[in-house]
Amino acid sequence: MIDGLDRNLIDGDLRPSSSGATFATLNPATEEVLGQAADATSEDLDAAIAAARRAFDETDWSRDHAFRVHCVRQLRDALTAHADELRELTIAEVGAPRFLTTLAQLDAPVADLGFVADVADGYEWQRDLGDATPAGIPSRRWVLREAAGVVGAITPWNFPHQINLAKVGPALAAGCTVVLKPAPDTPWAAAALGAVARETDLPAGVLNVVNSSDHALGAALATDPRVDLVSFTGSTATGRRVMAGAAETLKRMFLELGGKSAFVILDDADLASASALAAYTACTHAGQGCAITTRLLVPRARHDEAVEATAATMAALGARDPQAPGTICGPLISARQRERVEGYLRLALEEGGTFATGGGRPEGMDRGFFVEPTLVTGLDNSARVAREEVFGPVLVVIPHDGDDDAVRIANDSPYGLSGAVHSADVERAWRVARRVRTGTMSVNGGVWYAADVPFGGYKASGIGREMGVAGFEEYLETKSVAEAI
Repeated sequence: MIDGLDRNLIDGDLRPSSSGATFATLNPATEEVLGQAADATSEDLDAAIAAARRAFDETDWSRDHAFRVHCVRQLRDALTAHADELRELTIAEVGAPRFLTTLAQLDAPVADLGFVADVADGYEWQRDLGDATPAGIPSRRWVLREAAGVVGAITPWNFPHQINLAKVGPALAAGCTVVLKPAPDTPWAAAALGAVARETDLPAGVLNVVNSSDHALGAALATDPRVDLVSFTGSTATGRRVMAGAAETLKRMFLELGGKSAFVILDDADLASASALAAYTACTHAGQGCAITTRLLVPRARHDEAVEATAATMAALGARDPQAPGTICGPLISARQRERVEGYLRLALEEGGTFATGGGRPEGMDRGFFVEPTLVTGLDNSARVAREEVFGPVLVVIPHDGDDDAVRIANDSPYGLSGAVHSADVERAWRVARRVRTGTMSVNGGVWYAADVPFGGYKASGIGREMGVAGFEEYLETKSVAEAI
């Protein structure tokens, strides 16, 4: 096991909490305690922010582009060397199905650091606009891109490596320094990043990782005047509070928030394959993904057929041990999250819905925070279960009366993060995709998740973009310079 999981990375050192306190991290599939993480205090966070501020203001980190590229590639290589350990840690602590660790739960985000390094390596940091004579004064003009400064990164538990690295990688490559405050549900994933980072040439203070059982500790990153930019992924409700705190010092913000995305099946689509994909998507990692499509919009005339096909797939997938080969739907992250999901299942019944499959805890699984994949029918888009983010393996089927109605229902949401559309006519699918107000869309099963594709949402799903060149540029400022000639 990687050494240092019980400590925080602050100013280049792996440190216990200043209070000596620790907190437990659990295996959500077994409810067993895996071990302890350092329970940071406000004094620890203050030290981390001070270290990041010093590293940005008093070193050449933000100006040495080649060295930063070197360090980011080193970090990729070091994490790759620890892949076996990180894989087992991720399955145990996150409850991630093993197959997902070869994708977005581990291997993909580590490899994506190479893309980030390549972007920084070839980036046009200074662009010559040429000569002009504004206000009668001959001048040569340039546009410079510079690091934004100290970044406070606040991350959730559902895909910890992906989200931690999608913030840390671009921020470091851009020349920023970082204080990472991860969710207390998956502290070891972040602690491992801090421990492995010490195997690279990253200077002290450039990356700091502060674990704490206190969910509110990260709020100080939003209000502290030494922090220049906050990059937050989490619920929309928490994002609003973070944004309000950052307003005190007019910080720049990146927010990747909630979603209630629609999977639209048009009347000419291959219903069997589209329904199976919708079911598979909703069950992946027990539905614990902000961009997962959790509303299934089907032609009214084919509603019963779609329900039967989707329910059969969800029932076959089931909720299983994340270590077992072929598992798609593992446990929820905690007892608290299971209680939240079960509350929505009760609400679905109260609102007049029925379960075509699922609706409770799987039989014979007395340990672990499991919930059956559940297909809810009999509700329209006004129901709370169809409008609010459940963050569990729960899919709501809603009938539509044609393309215009499907678009109306898809857009009738406070969120706008993702979506999907299936049709035998690709141009027709594209027409629908263009009208749905979301940051990402899948047409006929296309996969948008990749290092070079910007990810983010409309409306209450966030502000800004992560990944791609756009995600890299979230961590840059623009400076214009003119020289009299």
